Amino acid sequence: MLARMSPRPSAAAIVLAAGAGRRLGADEPKAFLTIGGRPILAVAAAAAAASGAIDEMIVTVPDGFEDRARGCVEGLGIPCTVIPGGDSRQASVRAALAAAGSIELVAVHDAARPFAPPDLFVSVLDAVDADVDGAVPVLPVADTVKRIEGGFIIATVPRDELALAQTPQAFRVTALRDAHDRAAASRLGVTDDAQLLEAVGHRVRAIAGDPMNTKITTMLDLARADARMGGADA
Repeated sequence: MLARMSPRPSAAAIVLAAGAGRRLGADEPKAFLTIGGRPILAVAAAAAAASGAIDEMIVTVPDGFEDRARGCVEGLGIPCTVIPGGDSRQASVRAALAAAGSIELVAVHDAARPFAPPDLFVSVLDAVDADVDGAVPVLPVADTVKRIEGGFIIATVPRDELALAQTPQAFRVTALRDAHDRAAASRLGVTDDAQLLEAVGHRVRAIAGDPMNTKITTMLDLARADARMGGADA
């Protein structure tokens, strides 16, 4: 376990595992599929706990999968609460925030990124300071980016101002709750929590992501993840 270098505010990890994973075409939710013989959720949760920066964990899962999820987070050494997720990623985060204890920071992480290294949780939490309310790990865009309209290229987008966002993303809890409350009131739907903070004027810092922190979305992604974990197809 990584030792804390200096005192930091109390922090929780929200691990989102309520997605159905329809693009995988599996018979059960994505987070419970196995890589290297372990559920994806178990691998992702263990990385968060191993950071030494997390005081408690809230895991969101599909309704009816709570007991299986509890089995995935047993023995992590920190309190873990498992709750049913919502009908969207945004709703799941909102439910997890309601279940969180008296904590100051939160790291929101997609279970579908099981290879996020423990020190990335430390880095994003440490990046939330007096000047910012959130921090997001990003990777530079390597390919040329085109804007398409009606099947035709209409512009080339300068990639030096673009980046690919990852999780875990860290936030001051008061700011994240405020952003979610405003989004619910205005019916704003987004694809990650940083976008909510951006929409209401909170500052979000970009930090270096990890190229190995890949997301499992397709069957090919699942096979590659299994190989990385030393699975049967390695």
